[in-house]
Amino acid sequence: MAAEKLRDLSQPMDVALLDATVAAFYGTGSKEERTAADQILRDLQNNPDMWLQVVHILQNSKNLNTKFFALQVLEGVIKYRWNALPVEQRDGMKNYISEVIVQLSSNETSFREERLYVNKLNIILVQILKHEWPARWRSFIPDLVAAAKTSETICENCMAILKLLSEEVFDFSRGEMTQQKIKELKQSLNSEFQLIHELCLYVLSASQRTDLIRATLSTLHAFLSWIPLGYIFESPLLETLLKFFPMPSYRNLTLQCLTE
Repeated sequence: MAAEKLRDLSQPMDVALLDATVAAFYGTGSKEERTAADQILRDLQNNPDMWLQVVHILQNSKNLNTKFFALQVLEGVIKYRWNALPVEQRDGMKNYISEVIVQLSSNETSFREERLYVNKLNIILVQILKHEWPARWRSFIPDLVAAAKTSETICENCMAILKLLSEEVFDFSRGEMTQQKIKELKQSLNSEFQLIHELCLYVLSASQRTDLIRATLSTLHAFLSWIPLGYIFESPLLETLLKFFPMPSYRNLTLQCLTE
């Protein structure tokens, strides 16, 4: 009965029931319970309409594994069906994911407590960016940089997003995107790098927060292998990095940047 109720996607899903099913799959119950839960979750994952329940699940679930399951469903849609979706659905999901990331990273407590969830949301956002940016989301980098200046925890998470984006475009993109798309994303990152560069320098000169400085150095390292040399030699970047080298907390990350 419960299985049939979950499989009926014509109405908002009973999220408490889904939480219980996910808990049964990961739990210490009998083999039969885990097998039954696994079958229900597979059926849901294979249903092309399941992704329409994702926001409802993320808003109502009390279980991190359930949220991860919902995001896994969404990730499949982003990879294989995104461009076929109506523009309102794409914009709605893009805006929702962005809002949740900002909401959770604007508060020190929620950012630390929900870090695994935020990290997964960051990955989802970057997957969306690979389709939407730059053509359908031209303001993304300026918006991100503006958000980063509103709070140190938001800034720390923005650095994580920028690092992910750089890695996706320059390191992991083979086989997932066309050469033309990769070229387009690389050109966009190059043309927007001035803003990212200024943000990194601002953080490294103004912040006293260890986690934020480490995140910024880590992001810089991801960018240094491809940015135009002028940014390194015609700005205070080298001088700024050398300032952090004597400090044990930052030495390894700084060394990685300097040797890149």
